[in-house]
Amino acid sequence: MVERYRAEIKALNGDKLGSHPSGEADFTVDGDTLTVEITMDQTSPNTQHWMHFHGFPDGRDAQPATAAQDINHDGYVDLPETEPVSGTTMVPFNDQPEKMAIPTDTYPVSDDHGHFHYKKEVPLADIKAKFKETFNDDDLQLEKRVIYVHGIPNDVDLPETVKGTVMDYDPHTTLPIATGKIEKLN
Repeated sequence: MVERYRAEIKALNGDKLGSHPSGEADFTVDGDTLTVEITMDQTSPNTQHWMHFHGFPDGRDAQPATAAQDINHDGYVDLPETEPVSGTTMVPFNDQPEKMAIPTDTYPVSDDHGHFHYKKEVPLADIKAKFKETFNDDDLQLEKRVIYVHGIPNDVDLPETVKGTVMDYDPHTTLPIATGKIEKLN
């Protein structure tokens, strides 16, 4: 049986950034393939956008962050502030999601108008094996996950309170700009 999931992706930090990205993500599990298709509009133009699903390794139900998660009251919900409601970064939507290599430079880049479309067919056995190795469970539990789209241009002035450094990547790369709850359709 084919399983379908969808997330309506809405802006996060939009008022501070002056843009309100939106889009949708579709996930289809058909046989031994997971197809991921994400379409975004109104993101920062000509910018690489990291995308992932986040969740809790213990299977708790993750929720998208809102302005309420801005615990340091700097006006931005940064990556660490999403963790209490959304969990940890789990699976990237880059050139090889099944490898679960988060910091790469192989994520989609938006066009001059802030639009991008991402589509990837992922070998289900490979991603489940890597997921089990990383989180000790091979059940992706998509309906308990949230998707995040990250990334703003490097010339945007951010306060020093905005955190999110991952290896050599600064908050311009990791700042969440949009999020959505993944829901099962059938």
